[in-house]
Amino acid sequence: MSAHDDLLFEIGTEELPPMALSRLAKALARGVEAGLKQAKLEFVSMQHYASPRRLAFIVKGLAAEQPDVDSERRGPAIVAAFDEAGNPSKALQGFARSCGADVNDLEKLETDKGAWFVYRSVVQGKPLADLLPDIISQALSKLPVPKRMRWGDLDETFVRPVHWLVLLYGDKVLPYTQFGQSAGNQSIGHRFHHPAAVEIKQPADYLTALENANVLADIDVRSRRVIAAINAAASEAGGEAVIDDDLLEFVTSIVEWPSPILGKFDEAFLELPEPVIVSALKGHQKCFHVKKGDKLLPYFISVSNIDSSNPSIVASGNERVVKARLDDAAFFFKKDLEAPLSSLVEGLKNVVFQNKLGSVYDKMQNVRSLAQNIAAAQKLPSDTCAELEQAANLCKADLQSHMVFEFPELQGEMGYQYAQRSPNNLPHTIALALKEYYYPRFAGDLLPTSEISQSLALADRIDSIAALFSIGQAPTGERDPFALRRAALGVIRITIEKSLDLDLSSLFAAALNQLSNTFDADKVLAEIDGFIRGRLRGYYLDQGVAHDTYEAVDSASSLRPYDIDRRIKAIAVFRSMPEAAALAAANKRIANILKKSAADSKTDQAVETRLLEDDAEKTLHSQVLSLTSIVSPLIEAGNYEKVLSELSTLKDSVDVFFDQVMVMCDDEKVKNNRIALLHQMRNLFLQVADISCLQL
Repeated sequence: MSAHDDLLFEIGTEELPPMALSRLAKALARGVEAGLKQAKLEFVSMQHYASPRRLAFIVKGLAAEQPDVDSERRGPAIVAAFDEAGNPSKALQGFARSCGADVNDLEKLETDKGAWFVYRSVVQGKPLADLLPDIISQALSKLPVPKRMRWGDLDETFVRPVHWLVLLYGDKVLPYTQFGQSAGNQSIGHRFHHPAAVEIKQPADYLTALENANVLADIDVRSRRVIAAINAAASEAGGEAVIDDDLLEFVTSIVEWPSPILGKFDEAFLELPEPVIVSALKGHQKCFHVKKGDKLLPYFISVSNIDSSNPSIVASGNERVVKARLDDAAFFFKKDLEAPLSSLVEGLKNVVFQNKLGSVYDKMQNVRSLAQNIAAAQKLPSDTCAELEQAANLCKADLQSHMVFEFPELQGEMGYQYAQRSPNNLPHTIALALKEYYYPRFAGDLLPTSEISQSLALADRIDSIAALFSIGQAPTGERDPFALRRAALGVIRITIEKSLDLDLSSLFAAALNQLSNTFDADKVLAEIDGFIRGRLRGYYLDQGVAHDTYEAVDSASSLRPYDIDRRIKAIAVFRSMPEAAALAAANKRIANILKKSAADSKTDQAVETRLLEDDAEKTLHSQVLSLTSIVSPLIEAGNYEKVLSELSTLKDSVDVFFDQVMVMCDDEKVKNNRIALLHQMRNLFLQVADISCLQL
């Protein structure tokens, strides 16, 4: 072995969970990387790999052993190290024994604080082979696996049964035993194309050796191969493949040697709504659909894990399965259209939303009432409110449809599809709301476009958050079974990005007020406030907003996300002003003065002009009065950027005030008057944000 060489580790298993594959590979590499760094084992780089039957990593330029470390232990002071006869004291002898040395081996260390005996030695670094087994085992034990398996008579557990281990440093096998397997230099190829052992001579040969055995171990390479194969098959069908990221990740994680299979279905099925066909292909058969422009073509592409000698037989089998799914969908679609959506509402009374919160029908009534509160807050016209009422009364109806029972992912979509068709024939605005009130469904998803959709989407999420908090089902660090974090982010995004200036505190209070269970409303409302503000903070930090900017606004704002957004944007502009740093510092100083004086004076008393003695405080008072009248209409209009621009003109007056005026003077009345002036000035800023929080 050389001083530095490459390391390969591979753990071979039964097929791993597809949607966890990439996460497991990254976690394993991160865990080993952390262990190597903690052990002070130098390396150049690290790369992880994964396929359905293996997790692996290669460490480039890994040191063969830890570096030697110079050690110095300090013992007794020299002045106390010998007795009167000049013999070593018991303390010195004991120190030498603890070091495994003779007194004569000790050295002297001179410092500013005196001289000491020390023992210097070199701690020899441990070899990689001694350290690596524990590092790998620790990383494997910490993988994010919610449910681990036992197999055979082993006490050890893992995500899937383990069949082989590879551990190579350069061209040498390092000793390692885990899960009943001893590491070697032999991997296993493709389950069907190359089920035999694959010898790995050195880490650099790993990817090539496996590719020769019909395994693409690099996830990114395999993903690109899948995309290229799908696109080629779609081109053959005269269209373009629609590649969904989640489906691509899933397919990439279940194949080691991707091979596309083009299939076709009867064009008669194209009469079904496109989302129904796509759901049948994607959700159930893990197939990609094909389009030409906006038109769906009667083709689909599956990705096989083998190169079939007769792909037409495989395609025919896939087509039979897809036909059966589409036959079911066509039957459900026809059956559901035999009765209006409204006929399904009664059945919601028998569907439990949550044991302590009643039925889905009960929830729908709460959503309907809350949606009207939201409409009233926005002053929506009466005809819009009437359509909102209709939409709210039907928003959960499709949950009782045959189609949604079979294809749950189509909830909302089927409400939209059925509402437009006979026997419903509802206006497009109502139909659209039945679909869009589910938006956004995930991070970065579309938002509802209409006032009806937005009101319904907000009402549904606000009701869910309020109801579940009321029964103690708030999200925890590890659990969020009702996806309340996602619901909160939806509320935040809709109100901010659709410019809806709504007071969420009053809406949550209204939502809590209509619940029939017993709880402490004030306590729950405070918990919800903290929860929403926490999500707001995360929303802005993810966008790159400085944490002190958010804190400055949050501490001075009610729970109105759109209003908070305008304040944050205003503070972002204010930070770049030349006056910002001085005014932020002045506000900090004022806040401290007010805090100290709050106990023995009324900081919010009116300023008495007759008590203003110094020209500097008279000037500041005059400017504060003038600015109060200037910024009041601007604050009313929410033009916070202009407010801060006006308030920035206070800088010079504030600087002169603090240079020339003694606030905490001996005259109690004058002191309190000056404090009141500072309080008045600070309140001007607090109408926008607490700029004393800014770290400029």
